[in-house]
Amino acid sequence: MDPIGKTQQTTGFLDPARAAAMQAALGIPGPAPVPGDTLPPFWHWAYFWDAQPAAALGRDGHPRLGDFIPDLSFPRRMWAGGTLDFLAQLQLGQSATRETRITDIRRKIGRSGPFAVVELCHILSQGGAPCLQETQTVLYRAADAPPGQAPQAPIDETVSQGARFTPVDLFRYSALTFNGHRIHYDRDYATGVEGYPGLVVHGPLLAQRLIHLAEGMLGRLTRFEFRATAPLFDGEDVAFCARQDADGLALWARAGDGRQCVTARASAR
Repeated sequence: MDPIGKTQQTTGFLDPARAAAMQAALGIPGPAPVPGDTLPPFWHWAYFWDAQPAAALGRDGHPRLGDFIPDLSFPRRMWAGGTLDFLAQLQLGQSATRETRITDIRRKIGRSGPFAVVELCHILSQGGAPCLQETQTVLYRAADAPPGQAPQAPIDETVSQGARFTPVDLFRYSALTFNGHRIHYDRDYATGVEGYPGLVVHGPLLAQRLIHLAEGMLGRLTRFEFRATAPLFDGEDVAFCARQDADGLALWARAGDGRQCVTARASAR
């Protein structure tokens, strides 16, 4: 059966306690969220878990391919980016529904060899009305695929916020998003099997910090587009940068050695 167009649906309660845990994990001051508060942008990653038993997981800790997403014969999974269109605000203390559709699967050959691109579209609704549309792109590569060359990040930002992520930060974010990918918390696996120099900071966690920066500059966002360009590792310095230009707000995450880890654009009402 052609997997393009295949859908799955999940309904869950937007528990304020989980939002409070996300607030703590991100180090955001202020009173804890309560029922009736709006869910901050991108915090929906703490909900709609795909909770599979251990027997249904692959070697990397993710649910094995072959059920919803077909087995593409590429074992290494990489988050590549996406687009969020904010249509209405999600309310804590109520149920919400996420419908996920496979919109595209492409096989390609790049400088590091063959790989596959899977595109997913998530629609989050509450009370029967769509509140968020998220397009997500995931890459699947061969086990022995060499790392790509990281681009250099711009240095002409007008706003910059520095950070450094610890193993505890990564573990807590993995737990909150129910992300079992071992590259984020299992150092032996990350360095030995995947060949990284350290634990990999979650791409969505970097995007989350850029979203908070954009919201602080623009107010309520209507769209956020982002793309991962190189991994960041625990213990590395990173700068979250922004610059206003004719097309809106440009943002990026720059590692201490100057490589660009994430690039993004944001717009508001």
